[in-house]
Amino acid sequence: MREVYFYATCLVDLFFPDAGMAGIELLEAAGLRVVFPQGQTCCGQPAYNCGYWEEARAVARTQVALFPKDIPVILPSGSCAGMMKNHYPELFHGQPEEAQVRSFSSRVFELTQFLVNELDVKLTDLGEPVKVTWHSSCHAVRDLGLVGEPKQLIGQLANVELAPLTREHECCGFGGTFSVRQPEISSAMSCDKAADAEATGASIVLSTDGGCLLNVNGTLKASQSPLRVQHIAEFLWERTRAR
Repeated sequence: MREVYFYATCLVDLFFPDAGMAGIELLEAAGLRVVFPQGQTCCGQPAYNCGYWEEARAVARTQVALFPKDIPVILPSGSCAGMMKNHYPELFHGQPEEAQVRSFSSRVFELTQFLVNELDVKLTDLGEPVKVTWHSSCHAVRDLGLVGEPKQLIGQLANVELAPLTREHECCGFGGTFSVRQPEISSAMSCDKAADAEATGASIVLSTDGGCLLNVNGTLKASQSPLRVQHIAEFLWERTRAR
């Protein structure tokens, strides 16, 4: 049986544990054996984005060491996958561990990209009719090139209607530490995203990144909107698992 690693990310661990478990279930349903190394923490992106590269390297070294086998490392996050795949090599350029890190980064995949491009999974929808909308995370799209794969998976679900956002590719305002350093701007951007989602008539906002989901969900709850957010892994597993 083919093995893969699963890197849960800190936001999934702390705020969306069901999404992490769903990601593992989806991979196992595709016939894979999932290895989950203990000791996982943050990927180091907050420190990296703030210019604290030595601190980010210390975090990254610990994570790389947890995944020594030459097998894929699957993440339920476009943002963290982009950090590990594209920015770890930059972070360790000229460092003694550069070759090791580049080898690790070449094995990193975002979950939906892996399901579509590597496994070519076919899903059968077992759920009731529902309308959803999709938020494309900035990091997932611009940093990782995640565009069509989530929609391809949603499109396989016969009872799911995907209503596009008018401003799909605008940032939701989270941006990691941006939302802390520029809360007023972040809040305005999140309000724009929430209003766009509500205008679709959907009942669920889907995304692949926990930070975006947290930010938009906070805005929706503040306005007492019935619209809810959900990680795509959890949504896909709920729709396709046998009852």
